[in-house]
Amino acid sequence: MRSRLAMILAVVLALVAIAGASYRLKAATPPPPSPPAHASLAPSVASYLGAFEPGAPPGYGPIADFAQAAGRQPNLIGYYSGWAEPFDTSFAGMLRTHGIIPFVQIDPTDAVISGIADGTYDSYLRSYADSVRTFRTNVVIGFGHEMNAPWYLWGYKHVPPATFVAAWRHIVTLFRDQGAGNVTWLWTVQADQAGTGPVELWWPGSHYVDWVGIDGYYTQPSDNFNSVFAKTIDQIRNFTDNKKPVLLSETAVGPDVNAVVKIHDLFTGMTGYKTLGLVWFDVAQHGSLIHQDWRLEDSQLAKIAFALAARNDLAVTLPSG
Repeated sequence: MRSRLAMILAVVLALVAIAGASYRLKAATPPPPSPPAHASLAPSVASYLGAFEPGAPPGYGPIADFAQAAGRQPNLIGYYSGWAEPFDTSFAGMLRTHGIIPFVQIDPTDAVISGIADGTYDSYLRSYADSVRTFRTNVVIGFGHEMNAPWYLWGYKHVPPATFVAAWRHIVTLFRDQGAGNVTWLWTVQADQAGTGPVELWWPGSHYVDWVGIDGYYTQPSDNFNSVFAKTIDQIRNFTDNKKPVLLSETAVGPDVNAVVKIHDLFTGMTGYKTLGLVWFDVAQHGSLIHQDWRLEDSQLAKIAFALAARNDLAVTLPSG
């Protein structure tokens, strides 16, 4: 009798132990990731109207003010994200409710570029990629913009082009491995930097880039589309065999360069060169030729010229994300 009770007790204890182990295993197992996200943007000519606006993120008010000044609702809103900052899911969600695509320039302000390439920051990048994947819909992402210019620590004279290229490829590969297939990768250069060498030195390769961005400004009266953008566009189309769409990813016309004429010239060049569109840098800067007050709403003539050009030169229906 005692042996039978002992046997029953042993069986019960074994079952309890198995159940406990199973519970601990389930508790220690992380929930499965969300399924891969897939989304892409149409490379349609003159179909994207964007802006960079102080105060956005976090708010929508500055974007509404720009839309009123421009006479059209933008469908692309850009902002700069410092290294180690997470993807701003809340702001991206707000943009989505207005039919606007988030455009994020991730800048490696406090990172070692070779460390990005060798995986030092993979934990951060995976977290960012997971947030983007969970967002599901379109996001435009750039990394280390204007790397062919000398003013950022991740670019010319600070980092060898090959190191930058390795970091770019590593980031894109990691995001794709994490299932963030809803990213349009925008490789962004500064327009025509004399003396810094060909922009092709910084090119990661067609497999790692969806769109090419070019940043350029009308800073003085002699500037026009040909002098600001054309040479760089021609270079890029040559080494990409004209297979990568080009976006004027950061641009504006200075307050003292005859805004009516130059804004018209900007939009005419945008359509004539068959670019995707433009992103207006609607920011007040001061102190030098390259730092001016670029705000559209600060000039009545500029507003009128911009609204007229946006109405005539952009696609009738702007695609949303």
